[in-house]
Amino acid sequence: MKISTKGRYGLTIMMELAAKFGEGPTSLKSIAERNQLSEHYLEQLVAPLRNAGLVKSVRGAYGGYILSKEPENITSGDVIRILEGPISPVDFTEEDDPAKRQLWLRIRDSIADVLDSTTLADLIAFEDAGKPDSYMFYI
Repeated sequence: MKISTKGRYGLTIMMELAAKFGEGPTSLKSIAERNQLSEHYLEQLVAPLRNAGLVKSVRGAYGGYILSKEPENITSGDVIRILEGPISPVDFTEEDDPAKRQLWLRIRDSIADVLDSTTLADLIAFEDAGKPDSYMFYI
């Protein structure tokens, strides 16, 4: 299974909103600029996330988007399924060899387990852990 730009950029949007959770709305323009992405493309991606109830739009001069739930309650699996569809490494039928079918099911379940056990809060924590520590200067 290969995650397309829809899934990757959708997770980027959601991580940005998770990082700003509780601070008010974030504009897609600021997310696009910060991540060097097309604002128009992000607008296309946020619509299904809004329709699925993961984000809310806020109108007005200081409007934008906010998460509809806490980052701990939204998984990467939620986002990927909305934007990419069902998680499946291959399309198989009941006529396929049972041994192969079992392998594909195990792979699918393993991928789903990782996605469903990784929340937006986890992704933000992973991202923060990867940043170099800031230096403290004393005078």
